[in-house]
Amino acid sequence: MTATPTVLIAGGGLNGLCLAVALDQAGIDCAVVDRADLTARRAPDFDGRAYALALSTRRMLEALGLWSRVGGQAEAILDIHISGGRTGAPVLHFDHLELDEGPMGHFLEDRFLRAALLDRVEAAPHVTLMSNTVVEAETVTPAGVAVTLSSGQTVKTRLLVAADGRRSPIAARAGIRRLEVDYRQTSLVTAIDHAVPHQGTAAQVFLPEGPLAMLPLPGNRSSLVWTESAARAAAINALDDAAYLAVLRPRFGDHLGEIALAGVRYSYPIGLSLATRLTAPRLALVGDAGHGIHPLAGQGLNLGFRDTAALAEVLAEAVRRGEDPGAADVLERYRRWRSFDIAALSLATDGINRIFSNSNPVLGLGRTLALGAVQPLDQRGRWPDGRPASVA
Repeated sequence: MTATPTVLIAGGGLNGLCLAVALDQAGIDCAVVDRADLTARRAPDFDGRAYALALSTRRMLEALGLWSRVGGQAEAILDIHISGGRTGAPVLHFDHLELDEGPMGHFLEDRFLRAALLDRVEAAPHVTLMSNTVVEAETVTPAGVAVTLSSGQTVKTRLLVAADGRRSPIAARAGIRRLEVDYRQTSLVTAIDHAVPHQGTAAQVFLPEGPLAMLPLPGNRSSLVWTESAARAAAINALDDAAYLAVLRPRFGDHLGEIALAGVRYSYPIGLSLATRLTAPRLALVGDAGHGIHPLAGQGLNLGFRDTAALAEVLAEAVRRGEDPGAADVLERYRRWRSFDIAALSLATDGINRIFSNSNPVLGLGRTLALGAVQPLDQRGRWPDGRPASVA
C-alpha cells in the first residue's frame, strides 16, 4: 500500500467504499480499513435488503461509472402512494410522468450495489483495502494524523474519515457529542413475493405506531419496511413466518394479492442520532457517523452518499490547488456544505414521524389538512381516486 495515504477511511460500508471510489477517480491515494473481511461481504444470495436511490444518487453513480453495473438490476419508481392508513383517509399520489427527467428514483438490492462498489475499489489504483482490522487510536499532529490499527500497524495520513456508523468510536474519541432521540420504535425489514404486479409503485401507509412501506423490486417482489413500537415489534418478530404474515396482511391490505416471505427477516431500533460537529482536527464524518435519521423516507443512504460526494469534491479541489486536504479551512468547506442538508432532512423526518405515527384525533385533522394542501379535493369533496374525504 501507499506508505502514507492522503486519506484513511475507517469503515468499509457503502459510504466508505463510495468515498474511496470518488477519491480514486480524483487521483487521491486512500486506504479503507474495516473490521470485516471486505471481500467476504459479497452476498450473491437475495436477502431482502434494498435501498431507495434518489435521482441525485443515480447521477453520482453514473459519474463514478457504477450505474452501468447496477442499473439493470434496479427497479424504477414510477408512482408513489401515501396513505393515512384508515378507510377513506386521503392519499397522496405522485406520478413519474409529471417529471421531465423520468423515474423519481430506483430501488436497488444491497447485494448488487455492494458488489459493484467492491469490484470498483479492488481495481482502483489509488485505493488499498485493509480488512480484518479496526482503528484503535489516532494521534493528531500539525502535519497529519498517525492511526494505530488493531493489527498493530501504524498508518500516517493527512486526513482520517470516520465512516464507522452511528456509534463511531473515532468521533467519540475526538470529543464529538451526539444529539440522540429514542423513538421507541423498531423497523421490521424483509422482502415479500406477491401475486399482483406492483407496477413500479412505492406505497407507504402511516399507522399510529409507525409507517409501513412496500417498495418495488424487480419482478413480483417488494421490500418491506414495517415500523412498530419497540415492544410490539419484538412480539411480532418472535412469531413464525405464517403468524408474521397474518399480522402484516390487515395492516397493508390486499392490493398486491397473496403475499409470502421472500427474504431474511431483520429488525432495527429506530432513533435520531446527530453528531454535533461533522469535523474535528484532521477528521471528517460521513454517513451514519455524522447522522442517523428515521427510515420513513428511505433517505439515509442518499444523505450519506451526498456526504461522500461533497467531501470528495472538496478534497479534490484542495489537492488541485496545492492545499493540505486535512487542513481546518478545507474541512470547514465540507462542514458548511453539508450542515444545512443534514439538519433539514433530520428535522423533516422527525416531524413527519411525530405527526403521522400518532392516534391523536387533533393530529389526525392536521394530517388531513396537510395532505390536502399537497393534493386538493375536487369540487365534490372527494379525493382524485373518487373516495369521499374524511379525517384520518
